[in-house]
Amino acid sequence: MNFTEVLDVLNDASLFELYRLDAAIRNQLENPARIAAVKQALTQGQRVRYFDDRENRIVEARLLQINRTRVLVQNIADGRNWTLPFYMLDLDGTDVDIAAQSKRGLDKNSVRVGDRVAFRDRQGREQFGEVIKLNTKTAGVMVNNRRWRVAYSLLSPIIEAEAEAYTDPELLSDPRVFDNNHTE
Repeated sequence: MNFTEVLDVLNDASLFELYRLDAAIRNQLENPARIAAVKQALTQGQRVRYFDDRENRIVEARLLQINRTRVLVQNIADGRNWTLPFYMLDLDGTDVDIAAQSKRGLDKNSVRVGDRVAFRDRQGREQFGEVIKLNTKTAGVMVNNRRWRVAYSLLSPIIEAEAEAYTDPELLSDPRVFDNNHTE
């Protein structure tokens, strides 16, 4: 499923149409036959993936327990346990990336915690940092131990080569590469 195309259609839908679609989706998420099919594909100890909507990314986990309506998983990265509904599990390795639609910048659906991004501050200087939090209208971006709140439309992605250049301590101290002496 192309999530970018789906979002394009949803952007044109009325609020009532979105509500009606939400009700239909909830009915499918709670469908006992669908839940039974997912349960059959699971085994305790299995490595699974789930989508974390707060961070807008897939998380790797280990399945600890299968209950009647939920599963208990352990996040592999941080070791924390989570109880999740079956519909949050990605058993098919689905691509959940949503491409930015606007030429003006990114949107909340195309940014993940941990992404490297760039933006211009109020003085017009380009800033480079890492997304640390997704809010409703802004992203929390850490730049040189300073936290910024930046509107999604002002963000642009940076490619890995650029990201490495802006995290290399030697390059960061070179004023030709990055201005460390900025004030907001």
